[in-house]
Formats: sequence, structure tokens, C-alpha cells
Amino acid sequence: MKLTYDVEDRPVLSKRIVFAFQQVLAIMAATIAVPLIIGNGMSTAAAIFGAGMGTLTYIFFTKKKSPVFLGSSFAFIGSMSAAFAGAVTVYGGYVGLIFGALCAGLVYVVISAVIRRFGVSWIDRLMPPVVIGPTVSIIGLSLAGSAATNLQTSSVTGERTQIAILCGLIALITVMICSTYGKGMTRLVPFILGILAGYAVAAIFTAIGFATGNTALQIVDFSPITELWANGVTLSTFISVPDFTFLEAAKGLGDVDAAYLGTVAVAYVPVAFVVFAEHIADHKNISSIIERDLLTDPGLSNTLLGDGVGSIIGAFFGGCPNTTYGESIACVAITGNASVSTIFTAAIECIIISFFSPLIAFISSIPDCVMGGVCMALYGFIAVSGLKMVQKVNLDDNRNLFVVSAILIAGIGGLSLTFGKVTITSVACSLILGIIVNKILGHKEEVQN
Repeated sequence: MKLTYDVEDRPVLSKRIVFAFQQVLAIMAATIAVPLIIGNGMSTAAAIFGAGMGTLTYIFFTKKKSPVFLGSSFAFIGSMSAAFAGAVTVYGGYVGLIFGALCAGLVYVVISAVIRRFGVSWIDRLMPPVVIGPTVSIIGLSLAGSAATNLQTSSVTGERTQIAILCGLIALITVMICSTYGKGMTRLVPFILGILAGYAVAAIFTAIGFATGNTALQIVDFSPITELWANGVTLSTFISVPDFTFLEAAKGLGDVDAAYLGTVAVAYVPVAFVVFAEHIADHKNISSIIERDLLTDPGLSNTLLGDGVGSIIGAFFGGCPNTTYGESIACVAITGNASVSTIFTAAIECIIISFFSPLIAFISSIPDCVMGGVCMALYGFIAVSGLKMVQKVNLDDNRNLFVVSAILIAGIGGLSLTFGKVTITSVACSLILGIIVNKILGHKEEVQN
């Protein structure tokens, strides 16, 4: 595709700040969702800080050649829950979060060393376009249910309402119109404009709902903002230091033993191999968008190091291992902005935002339905990007047709495997199944003209 800003381009600072904030909004909902799901006092602000630090680490290891943002990984939710479940105290659980992320990150380091020794040609043989294309599509399609559910849900009542759907669709349509027909900055920041349009309409309905007592019209949950000002205006109202994971873990060092750490390692290490498959799929996807093979330059070994070390650093501060975000990749695809300096600025913005309570409160108040509408575009682009990889595959050949079919049906159907506390996600299962089917039937290199 034609990029407005290529990888090495540096938009002027004023524009770059806005472009970067769009990336922040694209990844924010998922990044803060993980600590909210885990609970146990985990800080969303610390998770945002950790995502920023992890992304800076990734940019360093990939030599500023890969425009990808790292955020909290959903794949490790089971592992993180196991860390708290097996701990004597909550503080001991925080020790487990850091130790587990260290174990998972070391898996990436080891795989990186192997790849550096033996190269990446085996990756292309193991996962040709007929396998990796539909797998990328599954990454987007597996998130479709989340986007559709959020689109219909009021953040105040938690119920599905027609007003919520209207607000979400306004956000979605605004994104589409701005991206398709917009000029200049309008075309480059469709997600910001979509979120603002949806939020504004939702706020109007919410105001009417509160005035009339009609809960069906109440869409926006303003409690994060009102709670911020509830105790008056002080310095902490505007600036507060996140509850970093390493500070909480320091209180629980005496609450862990070797048996507990071994249990945590078993919960984290297998998941790292699962996320490795998604790592490859994401980088194949972004490579097709920017028309550069990132597995060759800066190399899969470097992207893995960036992801692995970034996860360790991210968890040290925020508790959540990080992973490459499809939402960020979709944002690059839709806006045509592949500038790594934009991703770098977004990481800095995350670090700054984590200290500013009003910004955290505002972002937390964005209605689920509005983010659902925006995510329909983001997740849809991930799915379509994968299908584009399959365009040149000869689907008249049953061998290729069966491979694609097996991946799509397994992924959309939600095929997953659970071994104790380890879950192999539908994305990983569909990829593994695709590889097996492709090898059994025998891959045919012939492509359509």
C-alpha cells in the first residue's frame, strides 16, 4: 500500500504528537483491560507505563525499523491469575508476576539465539502465505465478538441498548468517512475523530438520561472523572505516581519459596511458545503492509529480543507481559503512517499519561460502545490484511483450499486446548493445525497470476 509516512520518516513534532495519541487510543482499551481482569489491586496506570517502556525497548532492539507498539498480553491472563492464586499473599503474587515475565522473556531470548544461529528460512517453509495469511485473519476475527459486544453495551448499566449501538456506529462511520474521504490531517487521525464524535453523542444522550431519569439513555460512565475530583483539588488530583509492580513485589519477597516460583514458571513458559506463533503472524502482517520483510531486516532474532526483553521490562513496572498489538498494526494500515518516530512518541506519551490522573480518568471514561465501533474497523483491517496475503495462493488446488479452510474454521470456531493452567489460544491452535495439514497434504508453490 502507499504509505503517507514511511518507516524512517519523521512527521513534524506538532503532527507527530497527534498521530502518536491516536496510536495510544488504539491500544489503550486492551492494555488497561488486562490488569482490570486480573484485579488484586493491579494498577492500570502502571500497565500503561509498562507498555510505554516495553515499546521503547522493542524499538531499540529492532533498530528503529519496525513500527509496532507493545501492550498488555491477553495470552498471559491465565498465567497471571495462577501467580496470584498460588501466592501466600497478594504481594507475593506481584513477585510471581515479575518472575513469570522473566521466564517468558527468557524463552524469547533462547529462541532468538537459535534463530540467529540457523536463520529464518525454515519459517517461510513452515509457514508459507497459505498458512500465515488465514492465521493473521484469525487474529482479527477472534476479536470480532469483543468488538460487537462492546458496540452494544452501555458503560453505565452494562446492558445492551439501541442507543449504545447508535453511538458506536457513529464512531465507526466517522472513522470510515474520515479515512476514505478525508484530506490532510483528517485522513491521518480518523480514530481520534471517530472516538470524539461517538463520545460527544454518547455524552449528550447520557445528560438527557440523567435529567429525565431514563437509564436506557445513560451511556457514558463519568465516575472515573467525578471520583478524581470528589476529595477536592490537590496536587494528587493532577499528578500521581503509579503503583509500580516492583514496588509491590518488594513487600512480598519473604512470602515466596522455590516451589511457588517453580509453579509460576510452569504457568508462564508454555504460553511464551504460544505467543511466539502470534509474534510471527503479526510481523508477517506488518511486513506486508510496509512492503519490507522484518523477519530479515532487522531480523526475527531482533524482533523476538525486543518483544521478550520488552515484556520483562513492561512487567517489572506494570505486571503485564507485553506483546505486539494488532490494533497498532491496523492503525498503521488504515492511516498509512508507518513512522517509527510516531510509535516512539506514542510510547513516551504512555509514560507521561500514566502520571497524569485526569488523562487516565478521561481515557477510562470512553464508552465501551464507542471503542467497540472503532475496534470493528481495527479488527476488520487485521482480518482483511491476512486475506490479502492469500490473494496469490491458488485456491483452485484442493491442497491449498483445505489448509485455508482448516485454519479459518478452527480459528472462528474457537478451537483451543487447555493443559492444567496453560491454554493454547484459538489463534495458536489454528496456526498449528494449518502447519500440520499443509505438511500432510504437501505444499504447492504454484500461485495465481
